[in-house]
Amino acid sequence: MEGRLRILLLSALCMPCLWSATALAAEGGTDQAAAQQVIQPQIDRREVSIDEIDSEDFEISVFGGLLSTEDFGANAVIGARLAYHISEGVFFEATYGRSTTTESSVERVYGGLPALTDSGRILSYYNVSLGYNLLPGEAFVTRNWAFRTALYVIAGAGSTTFAGDDRFTINFGAGYRFLATDWLGLHIDVRDHVFDIDVLGYSKTLHNLETTAGLSIFF
Repeated sequence: MEGRLRILLLSALCMPCLWSATALAAEGGTDQAAAQQVIQPQIDRREVSIDEIDSEDFEISVFGGLLSTEDFGANAVIGARLAYHISEGVFFEATYGRSTTTESSVERVYGGLPALTDSGRILSYYNVSLGYNLLPGEAFVTRNWAFRTALYVIAGAGSTTFAGDDRFTINFGAGYRFLATDWLGLHIDVRDHVFDIDVLGYSKTLHNLETTAGLSIFF
């Protein structure tokens, strides 16, 4: 009887130790299983280099293209622009352009009736406009090479010297800017220059569409 009591006493003393050992073993197995179940994905992150507008806010451009002067043909036009970027979306722009028109439709139909002198055929204009970057974005040339771009709208007013007179002119249109580097940009513009004229014996409003491409520098 005394021997059985000793055995029961020893068993009671050993049970907590067995429970502790079992719990530690179970916890270790759980941690090991959890460590084995965790998925560690290997992600190769792509580095993209994006050219942005330089920190300076001024932009100077030269451009060339075609100016379709109503009744006086489509002729080459050249000019320059100076822009000041107020913010990322809004900018002011001053423009000067020059073109030499050809014979009017009346002169071609009725030969010998020149409507303009040689100096009067020279058309020059200047204007001040307000532009807004409608759709700024990025253009990916390669997988890791992107360029900053913007589709913008623009409108303004100024003066056109044509046929020996200065004529109040409004202009409006749209353009696309492509930044080749942080200081060099390429532009494509389509604009309409609207003014009144009475050279052909009657007064009318001319819509003169201009399509140009240009190169700009930020400074």
